[in-house]
Amino acid sequence: MTTTTSVVSIQVGRPRQVSWRRRSFRTGILKTPVSGPVAVTRLNLAGDEQADLSVHGGLDKAVYVYPSEHYEFWRAKLDRNDLAWGSFGENLTTTGLDEREIAVGDQLGIGSALFEVRQPRTPCHKLAFKFDRPDIIKAFWKAGRSGFYLSVLDEGVIQAGDKIIVRPAAHPRITIAQLLALLREATVDLDLVRRAIECETLPEAWKVSLRERFSEATIH
Repeated sequence: MTTTTSVVSIQVGRPRQVSWRRRSFRTGILKTPVSGPVAVTRLNLAGDEQADLSVHGGLDKAVYVYPSEHYEFWRAKLDRNDLAWGSFGENLTTTGLDEREIAVGDQLGIGSALFEVRQPRTPCHKLAFKFDRPDIIKAFWKAGRSGFYLSVLDEGVIQAGDKIIVRPAAHPRITIAQLLALLREATVDLDLVRRAIECETLPEAWKVSLRERFSEATIH
């Protein structure tokens, strides 16, 4: 079965050198909306670039998606009615996608490109810089509204307004929300840990992290 959703807005941006709270660093989180067709390559969208490839970008984090439905929550939470699409540094602002339903390995057909869901977004100090609020990192974790990263299976062209065709991964499915729960919740589903480690499409870095947190003696 396929589900149809859509792209609300597309954002891109080049890394910039910024200063925040006596710290200087480069970041690509400052993105702006673009109109018209946008080329998709294996590593990013045309006009987009990541600053620190050790933690951002690469084949497993080529494109970042954030559901538009979360904006109402954050506008109220942060008392910010001025939040525009792209405020969380996402490339694609979407409608109809949800971390509780989207799973690792799901494929998303957009325009002439094909993407694959890979992992949740974990917040860092650059999100705190973007909002000038150190407390947003904790709030972002607690809210479970992480968005998720995509890899690019087939290059192509996309644009705002494109429908998104979701092709679910084979069962058993591991949703983005379930993965986040493994890091956030005090009570751990060890069966889910095992399945996550065995999931072929989950990036190895996540598997290493899960193995480190839950010892081999515990999960085997």
